[in-house]
Amino acid sequence: MNAAQTVLLLIGYQNDYFSPTGILRDVVEESAHHQTVLSNTLNLVQRLAASPVRMVDTPIVFTDDYHELVNPIGILNTIKELGAFKVGSDGVKTIPELQAFANRITTIPGKRGLNAFSNTALETLFQQWGISNIVIAGAISSICVDSTGRHAHSLDYRVTILNDCTLGRSPVEQAFYCEQIFPLYAQTMTHHELLQKLDINTDSL
Repeated sequence: MNAAQTVLLLIGYQNDYFSPTGILRDVVEESAHHQTVLSNTLNLVQRLAASPVRMVDTPIVFTDDYHELVNPIGILNTIKELGAFKVGSDGVKTIPELQAFANRITTIPGKRGLNAFSNTALETLFQQWGISNIVIAGAISSICVDSTGRHAHSLDYRVTILNDCTLGRSPVEQAFYCEQIFPLYAQTMTHHELLQKLDINTDSL
């Protein structure tokens, strides 16, 4: 896999999902899984920091009154009811662990729905960078990860979803998406397998 043509797309690494006091922390059935996914992601980001691989963060941010959500249902309705991802709140901030890599991670604003390409400059940016491979990590597997992965595939990108760096609402759901859904349009692998496939010297990273 050509590292210079690859981007790691980070979805949902915000306090409302990953902080112990996050409003949406309980969306995930096993809270201990947060830490596993976070540890794997941080290991990957740290090892890619010196590589040509681009890294992009796509935080979801809503206005105070959520006026952009017209007749929301499902998770978007839950977000509105609980007051999650509200502009100016602590919960909307990117988790501190990733902020430490702010010089290597490009933050793209505008995400206000499930698909990270919707209402953002991702597609234009990736074209400018000459990206062919999109690697996805983050939350939630059945919602934003899946929506973004499908859209990337429809744009003819080669999509990879990291099964040990994505967070489902339950172990059953995570296994189902990684084994039955993601392989329909993407390759799935661990972050260790990704590092082996990239044309970089990971021994020195």
